[in-house]
Amino acid sequence: MTYAVEPMTGQDIALAVDWAAAEGWNPGLADAGCFAAADAGGFFGGYLDGRMIGSVSVVTYDAAFAFLGFYIVVPEYRGQGYGHALWKAAWPHAGDRLVGLDGVVQEQAAYARSGFVLAYRNIRFGGPRPPALPSPWGVGIAAVEGLTAEIEDYDRPLFPAPRPAFLRAWLSAPGHHVRVARRAGRIAGYGVVRPCRTGWKIGPLFADDREVAEALAGALLAEVRAGEEIFLDAPEPNGAATALAEALGLAPVFETARMYTGPAPEIDLGRVFGVTSFELG
Repeated sequence: MTYAVEPMTGQDIALAVDWAAAEGWNPGLADAGCFAAADAGGFFGGYLDGRMIGSVSVVTYDAAFAFLGFYIVVPEYRGQGYGHALWKAAWPHAGDRLVGLDGVVQEQAAYARSGFVLAYRNIRFGGPRPPALPSPWGVGIAAVEGLTAEIEDYDRPLFPAPRPAFLRAWLSAPGHHVRVARRAGRIAGYGVVRPCRTGWKIGPLFADDREVAEALAGALLAEVRAGEEIFLDAPEPNGAATALAEALGLAPVFETARMYTGPAPEIDLGRVFGVTSFELG
């Protein structure tokens, strides 16, 4: 048998998203295309006699930061060294960049052995969309189509690297609803809700404070029928984010360990009320 590690095709990236769904990660319906837009050359497959049996992504955002995800081996081939070989072959794509990941907690020790250091936990909250939604209360909410310079500028302090190509795809993807908040004549936050294999996810949800985040959440969830499953991935250090999730009637259903290969980048977690994606950061 021949085992080779090669860059994935778009079709194979879609297959990796299917695998992520099978693992219970509940990806969005349009995630594959958005992820490829971030760094099409950052997705690697392990091919056994031409059949992909493993995946990993090492998406490079700029010269200083990359994010690792989709580290999956088909269950019947686990424990045979295929995943380790895939990891070793894909890792050079990161170069000397700082690398981040959101790993399941039970693999935290394994990632630590590979040089990753725990920064904090992200908590996935889930539950039915409540019948009553928060009101804006003085926060102006508007729908936005496509990428705007204001959104990109607002996003920049809240993510470890600029990500215009990803945002362009994320904000215009089929089924994604985008809302921007304004207060005192300036942008005060933005958010996206997207359909997933199960229910809907809000992400990102970036806002100046809980009042703005709550107004955005209400506007986004107005696109979802009452009673449908909704999810919000909140960074645990932001107590206002976890309090917002609880106020929406959501409960913890999953968590990840946000880890980096070096000192955690300086981002304003106090304005991160919802993580964009566990797969790409």
